[in-house]
Amino acid sequence: MAKSAQEGKNLSDKRIAILVTDGFEQAELMEPRKALDEAGARTEVVSPAQGQVKGWKDKQWGDAVPVDVPLSGANPDLYDGLLLPGGVMNPDKLRMDPQAVQFVKAFVDAGKPIAAICHGPWTLVEAGAVEGITLTSWPSLQTDIRNAGGTWVDREVVTDNGIVTSRKPDDIPAFNSKMIEEFAEGRHLRSQSESGTEHESRSQRDTGPVACDMPESKNVVPIEQISRSAGGI
Repeated sequence: MAKSAQEGKNLSDKRIAILVTDGFEQAELMEPRKALDEAGARTEVVSPAQGQVKGWKDKQWGDAVPVDVPLSGANPDLYDGLLLPGGVMNPDKLRMDPQAVQFVKAFVDAGKPIAAICHGPWTLVEAGAVEGITLTSWPSLQTDIRNAGGTWVDREVVTDNGIVTSRKPDDIPAFNSKMIEEFAEGRHLRSQSESGTEHESRSQRDTGPVACDMPESKNVVPIEQISRSAGGI
């Protein structure tokens, strides 16, 4: 019998924000949220929309989901992790909303785990979160991700420095498993000064070894010698 994504993981002390607006891909909110709830997490839908948000399913409007916390009153300090569902309309609206972008950026700056699927990484791009990390997404985002300094790969799930990404609804089982693993692990260091060691080891764990390492040169000429030979002062 296959193990469920939440088996062995207890998120009972975790509070997770789900940032969405109208037009989210329904399965990409409902199924990850169910997995988080079953693992014991407290999940809350945060949105700039009032009252409820409508999903998108099979090329038409889907179910409505109540908004638990208005974005205008949401405090990112109260949450342990962030879920960013996809859909085209949803993240396209969120990335144009400065308050939504700032909400996401607060999780990035605090090193809190983030899980984004399909078009969800669009908001990560806008928040300046993808530079120097490896991630995946719906294929149409790959140019935006590369232009923002990220490395895009075509895999069902990628985890790099506490940021979990997947491509599409078919990837949800793998996405849920990695999401719960990272949310259970908690904060990650993401400062540039730390990235040379921790970031590289975590990225290689999930995406393979870096192929462009260069050996250190042993024939280094002291700058004083260069200055003397050139007649400098």
